[in-house]
Amino acid sequence: MFTLMENHINHNLAVQLHNWRDYKVPKWGYSITEGELDPEKTVKASGREIRVSHKSAREVCRTIKGMMLTQAKQYLGDVIAKKKPVPFRRFKKKVGHRHGLEKAYAGRYPVKAAKHILKILKGGEANAEYKGLDTEKLRIIHASAYPGLKIKRYMQRAFGRSSPKIGTLCHIEVALEEQPETGEKM
Repeated sequence: MFTLMENHINHNLAVQLHNWRDYKVPKWGYSITEGELDPEKTVKASGREIRVSHKSAREVCRTIKGMMLTQAKQYLGDVIAKKKPVPFRRFKKKVGHRHGLEKAYAGRYPVKAAKHILKILKGGEANAEYKGLDTEKLRIIHASAYPGLKIKRYMQRAFGRSSPKIGTLCHIEVALEEQPETGEKM
């Protein structure tokens, strides 16, 4: 039986444990500035460090930007059910053509990204209800996705070698704005 004595404690580990109390949660910012948003008419929602492809999430965000909230939720539901494809405009190398796309020929069905973005949209809708905004008049004015933290791992290979296996997490953020009743388009 091994007992832990004072001389067996790693000094660096003890210092790190001591400083753990000083750990602070990171303060995430938004890529849209506060000056562009009216605090009474807009709400924000975000998902940080999500395990989805940032390339797929970017294309989904680009597609839903400018849509009304109900229309975007319906569209994401169709993407999850693989009824409507998402047009891929930037990350389209070796991507097959999909039927029903306008202004683009390449497309995919990024189900995992669509599920997470739908969840974030529902969070934005809940934020709007809490603020007292009408959820039927909400329009997506900002939707973006960008790479986050990299998870570095190694995969064992033959003859004692290894290959890096790097996974990239994703930040997704959405801003919704209540549209005026007069039917003005922005």
